[in-house]
Amino acid sequence: MSLKNTLNSLDFFKTLKEKEIILLCSISSIQSLNENYILHYEKEQSSSLVFLVNGLAKAYKIDKHSNEIFLYYIYKNSLLSDITDINNNTITSYSNISLAEDSIILSINYAQFRNLFLHKNLLCLELLQEIALKSQKLDSLVNREFIFDAVQKVAQMLESDLEMFNKLKRHDISLILHIQPATLSRVLNRLKRNNIIDIIQGKVIILNKDELKEIGND
Repeated sequence: MSLKNTLNSLDFFKTLKEKEIILLCSISSIQSLNENYILHYEKEQSSSLVFLVNGLAKAYKIDKHSNEIFLYYIYKNSLLSDITDINNNTITSYSNISLAEDSIILSINYAQFRNLFLHKNLLCLELLQEIALKSQKLDSLVNREFIFDAVQKVAQMLESDLEMFNKLKRHDISLILHIQPATLSRVLNRLKRNNIIDIIQGKVIILNKDELKEIGND
């Protein structure tokens, strides 16, 4: 896919006119990167605004014992960069970001992007929307880590990310949710007994989405 077609494929740039897309091409580049490639580290400074065109990325932190603390997944057609201050020409990473599968990455010179687009009131609303989505992810993270019990954690992941839940091994899900594998099994069996989910050949099927959402939001 050409750079121009790549930009046109991303929702973030849908409002741009063709001449603006051509201008954006002049300050952008695309890369195909392999699984496990680390895009940036926590607190690292970057001069690029980075989007995930295709593939899957993972945000995580490392604790003082060198253990990986999973935060959330980032899916295709999404902004990867953490925008915390729109007045700077560099971007500081909130977390480590690595690729969970082979992916295509779009990089845009952030200083030039600010001058050519944001300062001309282009894509400002889109950037604010992306910042709001990041805030929602962090809010969900706080709930998951400090407020929700095991049942709520599992219900929320099933309701919001069923595809990933069925893709991962149960052990990996337990690590993500910070619960024991036995606890995960008990919760799934409880949800199945209550006819909220079914499990067929190891894959979860949601039978009552409203009730599952209610459990995850309690």
